[in-house]
Amino acid sequence: MMADASLNRRQTIRVGAGVAFAQVGIVGFDGQIELEALRLFGLPEAAPAVLYGCPAVPIGTRSLALETTLDLPSRTAGATANIDVIVPGARRGDFADASLDTSSIAFVLDCHVWSNNSVRMTARNVSASTVDLAAAPLSVQVTKRRLP
Repeated sequence: MMADASLNRRQTIRVGAGVAFAQVGIVGFDGQIELEALRLFGLPEAAPAVLYGCPAVPIGTRSLALETTLDLPSRTAGATANIDVIVPGARRGDFADASLDTSSIAFVLDCHVWSNNSVRMTARNVSASTVDLAAAPLSVQVTKRRLP
């Protein structure tokens, strides 16, 4: 039997992998109880997608990938170009990486999740002259961050 006074300590409920949902209720035995915090812990890949902010991503998916063709605009020495690509399911704070399939060392790519579903790449011409690359395959990978 649990008394109201013992509700001020951490209570733990563990459920197995086969549990589809759990409903938690708090009832005051001799008066009103104020719930100050309710925390759900678990690895995102083991939780329903809606709990870790990715309802469009299948449960357990940790990385998203996109392959497309990119034709970088001509850039003078030291100039940059911002290119946005759509990666469904990407959220701000996720980790992003991009790779352009070219033998040229004239451009350096940097990228980050710019906004939900959008990855922004910054291509910087690191050569000493103007460079205009031909269209090349682009690979973008977004890794979902782990929530505490």
